[in-house]
Amino acid sequence: MWAGSSGARAAPPRRFAPWPRPQPPARAFAWWSISTERPLNVSMPRQREALMAVGRIVGPHGIRGEIKVKILTDFPERFAPGSLLYLGEEDFQREVISSRPHRGMLLVKLSGLTDRTAVEGLRGKYLFIPREEAMPLEEDEYYEDELVGLVVETMEGELLGELVEIMWTGANEVYIVQGPRGEVLIPAIAQVVQEVDLETGVMRVALLPGLVDWE
Repeated sequence: MWAGSSGARAAPPRRFAPWPRPQPPARAFAWWSISTERPLNVSMPRQREALMAVGRIVGPHGIRGEIKVKILTDFPERFAPGSLLYLGEEDFQREVISSRPHRGMLLVKLSGLTDRTAVEGLRGKYLFIPREEAMPLEEDEYYEDELVGLVVETMEGELLGELVEIMWTGANEVYIVQGPRGEVLIPAIAQVVQEVDLETGVMRVALLPGLVDWE
């Protein structure tokens, strides 16, 4: 999802392809978060590595070690057989052995997990890719975690607060900002979002009449 000096656009539609598909080349697919989850700095036993969540485990499926995964990416090809993913706080990657659609989610089998007992305790854990494997974005495009945490102010320099969450609607995203005057909902549209400066950590907006009810 993204916004920039030229305005904001809704995120592209989620892409689902027939499954299974041929194994993709490494790093061939972009990652685009469609949830409000922020990429996490997971504490590894031997290192700290910036990771981006592409799926969340909902629970086990069947008796052969498959897991039900809620997709947190517009590119479910991330789960194609042969792909490598970090599981939870493990410091090594597991290979995707198989994956298939199931009721709006994916059923995924990972290497080393051969039966239901092995996956029973994985509910709620995330599947990650390294941040550096995310596809570079075009100008004025941003990953969600680059926007969450920005200081939001008006074009006149008045502080509105911190962008704490992104709400997804049918027409456009809405930035939820918490500040000294409470919560402000900022629509991610061209007339409002004027500038995003990642270097200084500031988003500047033009408030339309009626957008805030301050006396």
